[in-house]
Amino acid sequence: MLLGSVFDRFVEKSPISVMARGVIEFAFVPTDLDQLFNRHSEQQYTRDLLFSSVADLMSLVVCGTHSSIRAAYRASPEQIAVSLTSVYNKLTGIEPAVAAELVRHTTHQLEPVLRQLGGTLPDLVAGYQTRILDGNHLAATEHRLAETRGDSAAPLPGQALVVLDPALMLIVDVFPCEDGHTQERALLGDVLTTVHERDLWVADRNFCVQHFLLGIARQLACFVIREHQGLSWQAAGKLRSFGRIEGARVREQRIRIVDPAGQVWYFRRVLVQLEKPTRDGDTELALITNLPQEAADARQVGTLYRKRWTIETAFQELTEALTCEINTLCYPKAALFGFCVALAAYNVLGVVRGALRATHGVEKIQTEFSSYAMADEIAGVNQGMMIAIPAEEWAVFRQRTVDELVEVLRTLAGKVRLTRYHKRPSGPKKPPVKRKFNNRKPHVATAQLLEGRKKRQKQKT
Repeated sequence: MLLGSVFDRFVEKSPISVMARGVIEFAFVPTDLDQLFNRHSEQQYTRDLLFSSVADLMSLVVCGTHSSIRAAYRASPEQIAVSLTSVYNKLTGIEPAVAAELVRHTTHQLEPVLRQLGGTLPDLVAGYQTRILDGNHLAATEHRLAETRGDSAAPLPGQALVVLDPALMLIVDVFPCEDGHTQERALLGDVLTTVHERDLWVADRNFCVQHFLLGIARQLACFVIREHQGLSWQAAGKLRSFGRIEGARVREQRIRIVDPAGQVWYFRRVLVQLEKPTRDGDTELALITNLPQEAADARQVGTLYRKRWTIETAFQELTEALTCEINTLCYPKAALFGFCVALAAYNVLGVVRGALRATHGVEKIQTEFSSYAMADEIAGVNQGMMIAIPAEEWAVFRQRTVDELVEVLRTLAGKVRLTRYHKRPSGPKKPPVKRKFNNRKPHVATAQLLEGRKKRQKQKT
């Protein structure tokens, strides 16, 4: 293997931690990050504190190695030559465009690695590059700013539209916005600038607006988007039955939409009638698509839309396995930067999962492997590993070619014992017990309740 003997102990005890740190070193080369900052920053500039240093500090918080920026700063005083106040000032000024470019940079660096590993998943529709789009509103922050202390209203630090490639299982793009009250649809113009021919965009009904659908179609790309009741269309054909898919009956009709210039566009409207209602109580889903019939029939379109849950799973992993929303970062720019660093960290874990898929099999990793357990081990091991292995030793990963990194990841993936990361799905939830309230007895002693249980058990026997 291409690693020195100093790595041996961790390679044997926690190969997955070495994999993650190695991918981080490969994707976040400090000189590359500083050049990225210089290219895309319009207002901030570098004096004493490098952008790469701030990104490294934030990654330690996002990955759970330290609980806060303050803790990460105190743990590495020799690496940061400025005050903590200067660090926070830098964070509050990092522009959302720079944060978004950081995510795109990681995708650009890691996609060739993932493809060469053979860790990708099959395309959802042959010949199309699928993009799953969804929005995420950052959770409310603490009331630390003077403007928020006297008001009980939750301070929202911003939101973002996120784009997932389900074949790579990487976040390939993000569109951050500082205003937490801005409608998600207001950001769709930026999304349209990234649409390419033979893309396939999958999204929920929040994004079903005429200018977005037609914008995708004009780029010779395709979409499968759930219909919003505000979309104006006219029937151009009869509603025909196309059989069933799991848990639903599927029908389809041809529709037309007239744009403001008077041009007529013809699309397909697929109606999925559900046997069981959704969590929102909906019993049917109407999907608008311009996919050719030969690429995907109505049943395939209905099944395809259900894959949209993969981005919600990604958001869940961001919440459970990574600290994607740091509630002490009250300034929008800082909060959005933290979120984008979490997306970049998700991509790092995505490459680790890809290496495991290529080594141990797709089905086993997709159904049995726990991303939470993986992230938990990495967070626990990383701090000690970085003390035991000097920073200069990790530079070996920055110097690796894609071929060399792939060789290292394959070797390390072969040493991972999957039984340590077995997913334990929870069973069906029990209905909540209706609790009684007694004003005269607002609290009880647990020990007395347990003693009562013992007495009842003795009486039964």
